[in-house]
Amino acid sequence: EALTGRGVLSRAMAALGTYRCIECNREAAELYRDYQRGVLRISICKSCQKPVDKYIEYDPVIILINAILCKAQAYRHILFNTKINIHGKLCVFCLLCEAYLRWLQLQDSSQNTDPDDLIRYAKEWDFYRMFGIASLEQTSFLVGIFITLWWMRPEMLKTKSDFILLLKALLLSSYGKLLLIPAVIWEHDYTPLCLAFIKVFVLISNSQAIRVTLNLNRMLPWLAIFFGLILENGVVYLFQKMGWDV
Repeated sequence: EALTGRGVLSRAMAALGTYRCIECNREAAELYRDYQRGVLRISICKSCQKPVDKYIEYDPVIILINAILCKAQAYRHILFNTKINIHGKLCVFCLLCEAYLRWLQLQDSSQNTDPDDLIRYAKEWDFYRMFGIASLEQTSFLVGIFITLWWMRPEMLKTKSDFILLLKALLLSSYGKLLLIPAVIWEHDYTPLCLAFIKVFVLISNSQAIRVTLNLNRMLPWLAIFFGLILENGVVYLFQKMGWDV
């Protein structure tokens, strides 16, 4: 049933030649072959002699668990063999989560409890300001990654589609930021430690996304992330110099 439900999508993607083997990352013409009357057979990769994409018959929950475990096969399935267009909405929602966390911390540090309308308006403006700062920091982080990869391996980012695919992969792999909200709602003594773990998890996911998308070793993605963090922290330092609470 899972295979049948993906029939239309599979034919459309096959026409675009976007399939990849989740094991060896080689291009594949099809994910499975339909012999009619409900008889389907998963295609075998000509290079590694393994199923091109075993995840097409897996439950989405299993795929999500494998993605959380940062398995390269699950990332290849999501990025190359499915058509997911939620990266833009996911990015905005993650930024909202981060802005809310910063806004909440800013309110906690403020002792003013005056319910005056002007105060409430100021607090609302603080949230928009935090959203803008989080957006600029995220942009700086991504720009740092792209500049590093383009400088180290210019052949990997030759076309606009290469940039778009990597951007999509980075945005999707930042889904761990959604955990910021429950970490704040269920606040306890270990919340700062939880936030640190969430940050590390997001960076690990970003590294795996770069590695899978560009078919690189482990060192270069981490180098790109390192320079991305430097540029992001440079923006934070600039805001602090301007006297803004970030």
